[in-house]
Amino acid sequence: MEKGSIDVALKEAKDRGIRSLLCLRGDPTRGEETWLPTDARFQHGIDLVSYIRSQPEYTDFDIGVAAYPDGHPESDVNEQDEIEYLKAKVDAGASYIVTQLFYDVDGFIRWEKKVRDKGITVPIIPGIMPIQTYASFLRLTKLCGTRVPPSLMEDLVPIRHDDQKVKDYGVKLAIKMIQRLTTEAKVPGVHICTLNLEKSVQRVIEGLGWSGSSLKYTNKLIADVSGTATPTSHPELELVITPHNATDSATTQLAVGPATETEAGKGELNNAATWDDFPNGRFGDFKSPAYGVSNPWGTSNITRNQALSQWGYPKTVDDISKVFLRYLHSKSISTPFSPEPLSPESLLIIRHLERLINKGWWTVGSQPAIDGVNSSDEVVGWGPKGGYVYQKCFVEFFVENEDIDKIEKKVRERGQGWVDYFAGNLEGECRTNVSEGGRNAVTWGVFPGQEVAQSTIIEKESFLAWKEEAFSTWAEWASYYPPDSAERKILEDVRQRRWLVSIIHHDYKDPDALWTFLFNED
Repeated sequence: MEKGSIDVALKEAKDRGIRSLLCLRGDPTRGEETWLPTDARFQHGIDLVSYIRSQPEYTDFDIGVAAYPDGHPESDVNEQDEIEYLKAKVDAGASYIVTQLFYDVDGFIRWEKKVRDKGITVPIIPGIMPIQTYASFLRLTKLCGTRVPPSLMEDLVPIRHDDQKVKDYGVKLAIKMIQRLTTEAKVPGVHICTLNLEKSVQRVIEGLGWSGSSLKYTNKLIADVSGTATPTSHPELELVITPHNATDSATTQLAVGPATETEAGKGELNNAATWDDFPNGRFGDFKSPAYGVSNPWGTSNITRNQALSQWGYPKTVDDISKVFLRYLHSKSISTPFSPEPLSPESLLIIRHLERLINKGWWTVGSQPAIDGVNSSDEVVGWGPKGGYVYQKCFVEFFVENEDIDKIEKKVRERGQGWVDYFAGNLEGECRTNVSEGGRNAVTWGVFPGQEVAQSTIIEKESFLAWKEEAFSTWAEWASYYPPDSAERKILEDVRQRRWLVSIIHHDYKDPDALWTFLFNED
């Protein structure tokens, strides 16, 4: 932000009764490798702290700053130097510290002692993030440079395919960490990160005995404006919790969980209470904050240099096809649409995906048909043990304008009611044969002692949300190359001309049904 924008933000915050500010430098702009200041006067968090403290009208603000017990992921200085920088922020006027997430309590306690020995006396609020899924845990710890104790990984690896066990473990671990932090480190409170999945947080609060009248809390509603693959308008709830003996009338509602609403005619799948039961679903309920989370921070998590190294300099349609083929053959660890290495599940249908790409239909999402595989299966299993999982085959890909009419005609004349599709372009046009309000459950599981769980649902709303993100990804990819370059021109042309198609075959008992339909030219 420039100085004028900061002045406006400070005034509006004060006018609205906000009295506590967390002052951060921020992350690099999406797609950039390094952070560059918009205003040369604000290059570090300390610059913002110092500026606010220099303004007489803002003396009543409490100012928080960030700290990194495991080290800042971008820093190349040693721990003592980082603590010196932290002290400088406190000396500039910070009144409290909030840490980045960590899982090594012993490491935090050692770090805190060093901080106190440096003469820093303001409250330190540790950041606690309950583990929701094994995959998101790995992504976050890598993104944040978080140290993971070997004992934690030894516990997680054997249960990594059982979502419920991972969530239960995450709750118990958070409770254990907070108990140690409040008794051994005497921390004044904790900052619990929800990432829009609040059920585990509620369980942690209850497990600590902090629910009901013994809990005083502050909630901060933070709008998601990142424009990411999680296109929800739902606010993110963060809880800063300090155990008190004061009574807060709002805590009763928090302890039992807020009342939820359902949409008439849509049933339990749209009940907010089910949003974070199975966050591994590729789509899930489009109203769920867990929908489509590929990176919780909402960025592609790859720098421009990394992108150029992996995806090269495509100047033709054939060059773009080669980018997707390299990824399919594991010669590249990502594409602009797939930030992680190819899933083992995709190997079950790799020859079909390869055929689509060679046809010029670039695949960005897919799954094979699965008929009653054990939920503990290493490749396609999920959920509690002792269950069975099912999948309908679907695939998503980009095609040329002229291909859309052919696909629609084929579905209409040869689909025989077994095939549903959605297609959308940059201009906002959407075509489908799915009735208004129709929902396709394409992944579900049957487990002992519970109702059938539908973890992946494809419907118009979720498709349109993903479509917006997918076309913005083309724009981001194009931005890595100079204006008027051949690379930018071809990528922008693709964005203008192509359609995103999602096509589903409902015969999950025939693993080749969708592919026979797509490739049969008779």
